[in-house]
Amino acid sequence: MTHSDQLPVVLAAVMAAGLISACSTTPPAPTIPDALQAPASERLLEVVAARGVQIYECRAKAGAAGNEWAFVAPEAELLDAQGRQVGKHYAGPHWEATDGSRIKGSVKAKADAPQAGAIPWLLLTTQTAGPAGRYAGVTSIQRVRTVGGVAPAATCAADELGHQAKAPYTADYRLFVKA
Repeated sequence: MTHSDQLPVVLAAVMAAGLISACSTTPPAPTIPDALQAPASERLLEVVAARGVQIYECRAKAGAAGNEWAFVAPEAELLDAQGRQVGKHYAGPHWEATDGSRIKGSVKAKADAPQAGAIPWLLLTTQTAGPAGRYAGVTSIQRVRTVGGVAPAATCAADELGHQAKAPYTADYRLFVKA
């Protein structure tokens, strides 16, 4: 077989490899810092992707002169691996499944996101805040793979006090339950 005869075979192999990798729906697990590891007594239930905004409000700095953009709440839809909406994420912070089950989180640990300009990665402990269902047994959440969501870089002016800014973001929320 000559070099020119091998070209179609090589191209076919490369295209097949590309098609196989393009069909994969689950990205490899990110490298998660030790401080953000879920307890050994828990197991991963599911990973949901968030797509939405982080909301900030222009407020007077507490105990200092000037103003700042203060975090108010997230507002995002939660999607499964096939891209179907399975819930929402909002102030509290709460994660609510479409079946009405809901959990409230408290930050346990934080780490800078590996990507510049992204909100931090988090480990949160949770408590049930709604009826039984999909999220009722969740005990911990990791927020990873964050993109965007940071407060506006520009300082807010006095005439902007009370105004809100919405910073688009995406993240993966890894939901854990007792093993």
